[in-house]
Amino acid sequence: MGLFVHCLDETEMVQPEECELVEKLLLTAAKLEQVTGAAEVSVTFVDNDRIQAINKEYRGIDQPTDVLSFALEEMEEDEIEVAGGNLPRLLGDIIISIPKARQQAEEYHHSFHRELGFLAVHGFLHLLGYDHMTEEDEKEMFTKQEGILDEFGLTR
Repeated sequence: MGLFVHCLDETEMVQPEECELVEKLLLTAAKLEQVTGAAEVSVTFVDNDRIQAINKEYRGIDQPTDVLSFALEEMEEDEIEVAGGNLPRLLGDIIISIPKARQQAEEYHHSFHRELGFLAVHGFLHLLGYDHMTEEDEKEMFTKQEGILDEFGLTR
């Protein structure tokens, strides 16, 4: 039971302990967000070219970004929910640009680990249905992010 995190590094720039950090951080986030039962999430580390291609294809934005999330539990209007029995919940995919994370860590004057953790938690909260389309939603989401990072000990 619990959250299972699949890490895939397409860049060969991520150290095993950095993937482990993301896994442990997302386990903490799942606990704090009361994700119950078995659940799975995938985290893929990519370069700027790859995330730009994905961003263009799925969002129509032809530029690199830092993190993208693709929730698998969001139901469309014409979809029906199928009971999965004992199968784990598939929360979705988080895609993080490693070059963007390194650049932003420098810009914000904190560690790469802090930025990587921030992006992972940000993507995870999107998978759980949080968004930042309104000022109120943004405040709620960013407060949760900071709380999770603080609880984990990944402070600025």
